[in-house]
Amino acid sequence: MGLENQLNDTLKQAIKNKDLRTADVVRMLKTKLVERRTAKGFSGEMDDALVLDVIGSYRKQLQKALVEFEKAGDRGAAQVAQIRSEIEFCERYLPAGMDEGALRALVRERLGALRITDAKQVGRLVGDIMKTHKGQVEAADVKRVAEALLANP
Repeated sequence: MGLENQLNDTLKQAIKNKDLRTADVVRMLKTKLVERRTAKGFSGEMDDALVLDVIGSYRKQLQKALVEFEKAGDRGAAQVAQIRSEIEFCERYLPAGMDEGALRALVRERLGALRITDAKQVGRLVGDIMKTHKGQVEAADVKRVAEALLANP
């Protein structure tokens, strides 16, 4: 069963169970999928990789919003709880991220393979790693680790 079908089934079940929080998240994801499908220049199938990409980008949006609502303190407390539950829901579908130790090892290996010794070339390394590990690592984390390794070899 494809991820899009899983989302449809989850929505039906959430509505049956009167689980409004889950239903709202799935509806938002379905809206994002429709936006992607109808975007100018899109042609092709809505496969699982594309669904995962949409879920991942929505999670990233939520994480940015979470920081802003946490800054609001008590006024944003209700939204913080809602956003955290939405992030948890999205993470059920996404592949597990790489831990810090594995990321360091990967960056160290690719630094050697690409013969990068200058922090000015980190962009090339980030691009190389993101091609093969998209969804498992964040570009900002790769950059941070690479710059740290280059500063302290």
